[in-house]
Amino acid sequence: MGFFALAKPKNEPGAAWPAIMVGMIAAFGGILYGYDTGTISGIQGMPFWIKQFFPGLNEGVDYRIDPTSLRVDAGEISLIVSILSVGTFVGALLAGILADIAGRKWGLILSAGIPFNLGVILQVAATERSLFNAGRFFAGLGVGLVSVQVPMYQSETLPAWIRGFVVGSYQLCITIGLLLAALVNYGTQDRTDSGSYRIPLAIQFAWSIILCGGMLMLPETPRFLIKKGKSEKAMESLKFLRRLDLGHPALIQEYKEIHSNYQYENSLGNASYVDCFKGSVGKRLLTGVVLQCLQQLVGINFIFYYGTSYFQSRGATSLPSPFILQVITNVVNVVSTFPGLYAIDKLGRRPVLLAGALGMGISQYIVSACGVATNLQNAASVAAQFAFICIYIFFFASTFGPAAWVVTGEIFPLRTRAKCLSMTTAANWFFNWLLAFITPYLTGADYADLGPNIFWIWGGFCWIAVAFVWLMIYETKNLTLEQVNELYGQTSRAWRSKNFRPKVSWADVRMGEENQGGSIPDIAAPQEHKTSSVAGHDNRRHLIEKREKV
Repeated sequence: MGFFALAKPKNEPGAAWPAIMVGMIAAFGGILYGYDTGTISGIQGMPFWIKQFFPGLNEGVDYRIDPTSLRVDAGEISLIVSILSVGTFVGALLAGILADIAGRKWGLILSAGIPFNLGVILQVAATERSLFNAGRFFAGLGVGLVSVQVPMYQSETLPAWIRGFVVGSYQLCITIGLLLAALVNYGTQDRTDSGSYRIPLAIQFAWSIILCGGMLMLPETPRFLIKKGKSEKAMESLKFLRRLDLGHPALIQEYKEIHSNYQYENSLGNASYVDCFKGSVGKRLLTGVVLQCLQQLVGINFIFYYGTSYFQSRGATSLPSPFILQVITNVVNVVSTFPGLYAIDKLGRRPVLLAGALGMGISQYIVSACGVATNLQNAASVAAQFAFICIYIFFFASTFGPAAWVVTGEIFPLRTRAKCLSMTTAANWFFNWLLAFITPYLTGADYADLGPNIFWIWGGFCWIAVAFVWLMIYETKNLTLEQVNELYGQTSRAWRSKNFRPKVSWADVRMGEENQGGSIPDIAAPQEHKTSSVAGHDNRRHLIEKREKV
């Protein structure tokens, strides 16, 4: 299969590299989210930033002499960290409208170019909390818009055999962004001027410029162009992506499959937000929303927002500084994503998610048990807890991290894809905000002070995830987006989806009155009968020839 299964199957026409290049450029949008998340995680511990933004609590304190005497307000920190997720929630809800009006390509360019950069400008210019919070909201708005449109753009341009790997690379870019932020924070943390936080924040302009510049060189997705009735441009887009001549049979066949499937979807009527909650689409929406919620509820953002200071805040003395811990956990996060990208296309979506939920649940419970049984002055216990946190990160980064974006990016029909993806991603950002906001109250010494008991909560959601994956996640490995649509129309039980074989060739479907508004099984039946008849005829012919030879 080649390195990480990137070798193109022998029967796959066209070139592999254009689609991979296109998907990887779009995936760069993950840097915006990962870097911003990692930046605030480090900035909130910088002495100069604390002194600058909490002057009332630290009046008369010389942080250069005793930085440990600096104080912050848990409620204000909660707001500063979580306000980004408020912006991402709003952005995610608006992304479906923007993507259907401006297109997938220009939607990404506008999102990264305007609200995100405005947010960065406000944060860099801020010297007090209100302006800083406003900047985080607008940066979050841009990140939320991008987070919906990246998997959408990737899914609509990629061939089925590589879709999981490349769409999952969005999560890889998030992890790389987190690591880059940790390294930059480590390099500026000891500065005694505003450069300590302004340099890490200003670097975000570079990520926006790279994403916008890269997207300008790429085509619009063929599926969006077909949706807008621009057939010639859709063929040109496919030509660019597959590197095939316009007259090549494989290119014509792919165009017909996409076009005919969209015609069928259109025969069901115009798609409103209400339609997203009906029938098969409603089931898919529920699947996507719950999956994205679980991606947050298994506790990953506790690790990356607050986890590096968790041990230090409870008196652990046997571990390095929070900044070093942040670098270590982010390196584990990046490296662990690669086997997950391989496994998604090699093993499938269901087994990857099931293994991840089990591995995360076991790891979290071991951390809880060690933490409750010993105190943080026990060096062996502290080392074991940190080791299993890293093992937990491995399971998340190789499973739920990339797979959640892959699954939600490919399960929706074209006519409702933008709307449904905006809602599933908004669910992710809502729980991202909720957990970022309440965690200081769950762990703060003046509040619930759960300590290691908080890992029982995250672990509990992992067991819920096991049941959910088994009951609701369909296996979509090696299926085109049109075949995924057929899968949901033909198969009623998720655990039976691995046995699904496509029966409908949309290119052969004639959208006359007999097919308009019909169900997928009704459309599949004549083609299945025709296939069976041909197969039966071939078998009878083979038996006759065998008798004649005898």
